[in-house]
Amino acid sequence: MSAEEMTSGVENIEVEAEKILEEARSRANEILLKANEEASKILSSKLPMDEVEAECERIIGKAREEADKKVKDSREKASEIKTTVGSKVDKITKRIVSNITGAELV
Repeated sequence: MSAEEMTSGVENIEVEAEKILEEARSRANEILLKANEEASKILSSKLPMDEVEAECERIIGKAREEADKKVKDSREKASEIKTTVGSKVDKITKRIVSNITGAELV
């Protein structure tokens, strides 16, 4: 495996981690948008305002909770990927240095 292939592999992993985070952000925004739409529907109905406000807060709270969880999960997954990448890059670097110098690195 050449250094270019290894670098390309690491870059692909980093791109995948960023993609996961972006998907989580997008999903979180979708959840919040749906919650706001639902809240608007409730507000436009002829229910007593106290019930409407309570339902609105419940929906928004649930949406935020789901969005926060998805973002947290994605950050954890991205962190794991970055940690793995760092370890692999270190091993690859040692291997390249070993190949170039002919020395065995620990």
